[in-house]
Amino acid sequence: MGLGATVAAATLSGGLVANAAALPRSGGQRAAQQWSNPIIQHIHTADPAVLVHQDRVYLYAGRDVAPPEAGDFLINDWHVFSSDDLSTWIDHGVRLSWRDFSWSDGAAYASQCVERDGRFYWYVPISDRGPAWFSIGVAVGDSPLGPFRDARGTPLVSGSDPGAPTLNIDPTVFVDEDGQAHLYWGSWWELRYAPLADDMISLSGPVQTITGLPGFWEAPFLHRRGDLHYLSYAAGGNPATIDYATSPSPTGPWTFRGTVNGRVSSPTNHQAFFEFRGQWYIAYHTSDLPGGTQFRRSVCVDRVEYDAAGLMRPVQQTRG
Repeated sequence: MGLGATVAAATLSGGLVANAAALPRSGGQRAAQQWSNPIIQHIHTADPAVLVHQDRVYLYAGRDVAPPEAGDFLINDWHVFSSDDLSTWIDHGVRLSWRDFSWSDGAAYASQCVERDGRFYWYVPISDRGPAWFSIGVAVGDSPLGPFRDARGTPLVSGSDPGAPTLNIDPTVFVDEDGQAHLYWGSWWELRYAPLADDMISLSGPVQTITGLPGFWEAPFLHRRGDLHYLSYAAGGNPATIDYATSPSPTGPWTFRGTVNGRVSSPTNHQAFFEFRGQWYIAYHTSDLPGGTQFRRSVCVDRVEYDAAGLMRPVQQTRG
């Protein structure tokens, strides 16, 4: 893939001109939304993950390249985009591919990149040349843009591991305040959990099955606000809503709270929550970009509001 090569940064045609008033840098009255959805308009993007680092938002998304008549997903690599106002985005190009993992044989799904101790760990589900259909790999880099390399040379989670689900996809990783890192993943109604070791590239405990989340289908995502941990997920199959549960602990037990993001124009629904300059947001995908299909999706961003009890209000999806 040539990660060492220089990638020209291009301002996306779909974004508005950068506007310093788009997001307040400190307190005060909330500014009006200044961006248009979908936020990425020159290519089809799916399965967003977001990392906020040094007052900049980094968006990690798979590129949907299935032709319009296709009957299945086709993602070969992941792009990284960045913005300091959620309005103007820079496409930093392909930063990781299934080809960067010697044990993979050619398919990529939803990923997530997290930071710990100045290093950046990118967890990716990719098809496996071994007995598993999909396994989870991890790449590591020294900046949000890499370059990234396979940190293990083997899968972090494989379908042959004891307790692994039928489909090892959609990893979400969260590092809590005590320094413990947590990994959730799974699909086809099967949610799994395991603690990560301090090295971030190995498990420090057995794979556990998580139950008690009504309608869990896929796309788990874990975030924290105040004393509450939020475990959101795609519910009900395809088409899916984004439902969520809360717990004082990142490992549960979980209290179901309902739907936070309703159905979208894509049958799949995949989310990431992030805080930027004091405001919370959700990134998700739709099929709203011209030429979109269920296999040609497009990333959107909208605000997330919480009530006095810390529960998320239903997202008001915006278009255009």
